[in-house]
Amino acid sequence: MHHTVEEVKLKNGARGLLINVPGATVMSMQFHFRAGNRYAKHKDIEQVAHIMEHMAFGANARFKSESAFEAEFTKNGAYHNAYTSDFAMVYEADCADFEWDRILELQRLSICEPRFNERELEAEKGNVRSELTTYLNDHHRILWPRVQQLLGEDVLTFRQALGTINNVTLADIREHHRRTHTTKNMRFVIAGKLRGRKADIIRQLEAFSLPEGDRLAIPQDELHSATPTIIRRKDATNLTFGWTMTVPRVLDDDEIDALNALNHILTGTATSRIYGKARAKGLAYYVGSFGASGYYDSAWDISAQVNHDTAPQLFDIIAREMKAVLDGKLSDAEIESAQSFGLGRHQMGAQTVAQISNFYTHRYFADDCIKDYSKVPDMIRKVTREKIMSVAEEFIAANTWALAAVSSGDRDELIELNEKLLPLFEKVAE
Repeated sequence: MHHTVEEVKLKNGARGLLINVPGATVMSMQFHFRAGNRYAKHKDIEQVAHIMEHMAFGANARFKSESAFEAEFTKNGAYHNAYTSDFAMVYEADCADFEWDRILELQRLSICEPRFNERELEAEKGNVRSELTTYLNDHHRILWPRVQQLLGEDVLTFRQALGTINNVTLADIREHHRRTHTTKNMRFVIAGKLRGRKADIIRQLEAFSLPEGDRLAIPQDELHSATPTIIRRKDATNLTFGWTMTVPRVLDDDEIDALNALNHILTGTATSRIYGKARAKGLAYYVGSFGASGYYDSAWDISAQVNHDTAPQLFDIIAREMKAVLDGKLSDAEIESAQSFGLGRHQMGAQTVAQISNFYTHRYFADDCIKDYSKVPDMIRKVTREKIMSVAEEFIAANTWALAAVSSGDRDELIELNEKLLPLFEKVAE
């Protein structure tokens, strides 16, 4: 869908993007604060951010309860949600074009004028407890916080986070909101049919009654390698593993494009080098890989669920294909196929207003960078064998990595699998 982007800086200190999508029948809104779990005042109340997010659509200056606010918000089909991560708290809403101004005002109420109360606090403590307990049954979910810890990130596992819920008080909720919900700490992206509405949107945004505050800094961790680690679960019938490598810098966009192309070659399709071969041999139902830049470093992950008896063969394939990449054994056909796939996915990723908005929010909310949508195809076409090899070699050369798994088995099994990966790092060290 055709669209244009404009950044606006408000008098109250907030910044955001207005994305005009001509002819759109939907308006999409997202509001971001650096207010996630890492910004809890003390580690023993780590879930204060998550609980506050659950209370975001509760009682406020106009509505006495969550149910009353929900009934008003959704009466014409509008959708809203909020989520909390390590660093971010994001409020989002989608609505029909004809009621955009009403929904924007309701978003302002929930963000700026909540009336936190004890009854809703106790209810949401229970809901958060239920949510985290549910995650404990998802082996992929419980894997990654432990991997983060192994690498040196100052985060809690879900089980550890559960232990902080009872410590959170109403005073903690109010303090967290007051400290993090400030105009300078706010970013927003509003997308839809904006022509002729810019002044009205800005007027409503300027009315967000929050203190000015400051843009909160992102905490930085010192990352390091770790020994193979088992998260023991008696009910685990197979091995759910994650292998993460990191480099101590933020990759450029062209390097991320190269890494995305490599991930497609390795695990993207049924003919890919790792997933395709594993699937053809009946070793694993699915193998995935993912790369991304953080605030100070970048990560590259390979993960899967695999049966214990076929895990050694899968790791043989992973090690062999990674070595082939480092040796430059990538064909022109593979690179062209990865480029074609990337171009298609890019074009398919702008079918809705929300998809367009999401293209911009990741980078803009992270570092105020406005990625140029129109330049992405050319960047994908510029991916080369040399760039792919360079990025892969840098991850190996950094030698900062961890292998962890959820399993009912012994740690010795994971140590043996880990040893299949070690020669990759020894090769580069030479």
